[in-house]
Amino acid sequence: MAFDSIFKADLFQGQTIIVTGGGSGIGRCTAHELAALGAHVVLVGRKPQKLQQVTQEISEDGGRASWQACDIRDEEAVKALVSHIIEAHGPLHGLVNNAGGQYPSPLASINQKGFETVLRTNLVGGFLMAREVFNQSMSKHGGAIVNMLADMWGGMPGMGHSGAARSGMDNFTKTAAFEWGYAGVRVNAVAPGWIASSGMDTYEGAFKAVIPTLREHVPLKRIGTESEVSAAIVFLLSPAAAFVSGSTLRIDGAASLGSRAWPLHKAQPPSPSFNGFHRAYLPDVLKEGQ
Repeated sequence: MAFDSIFKADLFQGQTIIVTGGGSGIGRCTAHELAALGAHVVLVGRKPQKLQQVTQEISEDGGRASWQACDIRDEEAVKALVSHIIEAHGPLHGLVNNAGGQYPSPLASINQKGFETVLRTNLVGGFLMAREVFNQSMSKHGGAIVNMLADMWGGMPGMGHSGAARSGMDNFTKTAAFEWGYAGVRVNAVAPGWIASSGMDTYEGAFKAVIPTLREHVPLKRIGTESEVSAAIVFLLSPAAAFVSGSTLRIDGAASLGSRAWPLHKAQPPSPSFNGFHRAYLPDVLKEGQ
């Protein structure tokens, strides 16, 4: 079995691409697809065991990958990380700023530490990675960066800390695209909606109970796949997006559009999905009741 990408097999041959948060979920899927397309993928995250496992998976599938444990919220650690990767693999061609994390809570219950922790993970860490990749490599050789956002366009009730961070990353994407374009560096972002990913199994209580019903609030009447996000990231990294910079691509089945004043029709057969990831699995929370 191999990743069934819609892109040509040698698209990133000879390139080095960093994927933060590559040990699970969308990051894991993206790393697999990039490796299947010829890239040497450097997986970055805080938990070595997960990174080692995905590196082994990619190797078993015939791809090339390595890993580096790093807390991307630590400025000096990020500087050293990027320097080490360049020393080992040469110029950096791509960065997928995927790492992030949050927890459900109403704003009134989030303390300062919790708010700042999520902002440091979802915004500051992504800024540090992008800045160092640019300063140490892409400013001289060009490249492409794809940042990870979320469906926060109408606010993000229940996760206001993450919404603030993701909104900040959207603006950072635009600023970086403008400031770094002279060096041949493109900066874009993707904003997934509800995606069937391992992260869904980390939630408990009332939030967990809502997850199986989310598809009813999507005009396409289904939840997205990791492969659909990965494919968008690959496009934005590819030469096909050579004149695309400063853009954010929504991957949410149109769920972020419209309003309650225009109710959705009753459930119909869902739209066809794309799932090219041969190692994908359905989150346990979505298996219940099937």
